[in-house]
Amino acid sequence: MLRLIALFLVFQCAGFAERVSGKPNIIYILADDLGYGDLGCYGQKVIKTPHLDRMAAEGIRFTQHYSGSTVCAPSRSALLQGKHTGHIYVRGNGSLQMRRDPLDPIFPAALQQAGYHTALIGKSGLGCNTDDSALVVDKGFDYFFGYTSHTAAHFYYPNYLWRNTEKVKYPGNTLHGGDHYSSTVVAEEALKYIEEQKDGPFFLHLALQIPHASLRAKEEWKEKYRPILKEELRPESEKHPHYSYEREPRTTFAAMISYMDHNVGLLLRKLEDLGIAKNTLVMFASDNGAMREGGHKMESFHSSGPLRGGKRDLYEGGVRVPMIAWWPGKIEGGRTTDHPSAFWDISPTVRELSGARPQADTDGISLVPTLLGKGEQKKHEHLYWEFFEGGGKRAIRKGKWKLILYNTNKDANPRAELYNIEKDLAEKNDLAEKNSGKVAELTTLMDQVRTPSEHPAFKFKSER
Repeated sequence: MLRLIALFLVFQCAGFAERVSGKPNIIYILADDLGYGDLGCYGQKVIKTPHLDRMAAEGIRFTQHYSGSTVCAPSRSALLQGKHTGHIYVRGNGSLQMRRDPLDPIFPAALQQAGYHTALIGKSGLGCNTDDSALVVDKGFDYFFGYTSHTAAHFYYPNYLWRNTEKVKYPGNTLHGGDHYSSTVVAEEALKYIEEQKDGPFFLHLALQIPHASLRAKEEWKEKYRPILKEELRPESEKHPHYSYEREPRTTFAAMISYMDHNVGLLLRKLEDLGIAKNTLVMFASDNGAMREGGHKMESFHSSGPLRGGKRDLYEGGVRVPMIAWWPGKIEGGRTTDHPSAFWDISPTVRELSGARPQADTDGISLVPTLLGKGEQKKHEHLYWEFFEGGGKRAIRKGKWKLILYNTNKDANPRAELYNIEKDLAEKNDLAEKNSGKVAELTTLMDQVRTPSEHPAFKFKSER
């Protein structure tokens, strides 16, 4: 009889965990420099990603989802602030960060006010080359573990990581090697957090380093790809002065992505073991397009898939990224959507799901109708980006048309390229010369949908 009572209590507790909160837990996983074509469910033929493929098979896969920018800091700012790069403070990489409240508010603070416990584990998106961990906690995260400096996050064996405002030191690490591999440490921290917050509701932003350079992977995962790739060893003459030297870049890159996928699988299993999967929305995306760093060449695995370009480009390969959403019992499995969406849609989406205060100044549109397959999904009239490296670039997409302007930092009348991306996804056929009226229309629209930056580094030639 006692055994029957014990079993009954176990099942009751499991059921209680599913029902404990009317508000869903939300996990937003962000990969670093993962290309549109790096996952099996997006066409990758060599690198194995069974757990993310499972998420896509059991959830919804977005084929026209765009990052906030083509490099990490402004992209993550756009995500957290619910605005495109024409309306945020951090519009590029460098030694800068978001300003403290009430300036540059982020959506996790709104979730806090709605009763959520919030955490950021991994790579902070509140700045770039800074070491201010207090900012992460001050602006909306109850708990932080990881990197604040994006340069420090280039290395997988850091000297220290932050836990809130305290340094967790790893004296055995030397940046390029050591006894604490950060991807393992971060994954374990995320699983521990979910265990501690299982009664919910919680919001976890899991911001992974992988697959950004430096290239470093566990030996057991590299062994899986050596017989497949049979890679010729890279010569020592190609050592990089900053990134770790890796003699097997293709093998290591593939191993890193599969290990990332493995850790996503551990997270899904943890949700299921705790009985909270049906009350948890998990989203997965990448902060920008495929990289060309640390010895990796994005052509090695066709990381951009059918798209042109990669990181630091405003072609589709630089800003169109994977996006998968998984929520058992809520999101119908096996669905694919071509609804054009972007990072600035995440804020209104999670605010609606959590019952948080709506964002009055967002550039985004809630994706809840698309996720749940109910109601009418509103659509963007346009999507906009601006970028200040390499002479400066701007891009706007309106319907089938996409305009890119070049040398915007240097030229008052920058060079234009125009593409019909419905017919020309690879952006091979520049139509600007034949469609001067459309170029003029979209150039005017670019100026209408942004505000001049308050930071002097982010000024176009026409604004100086």
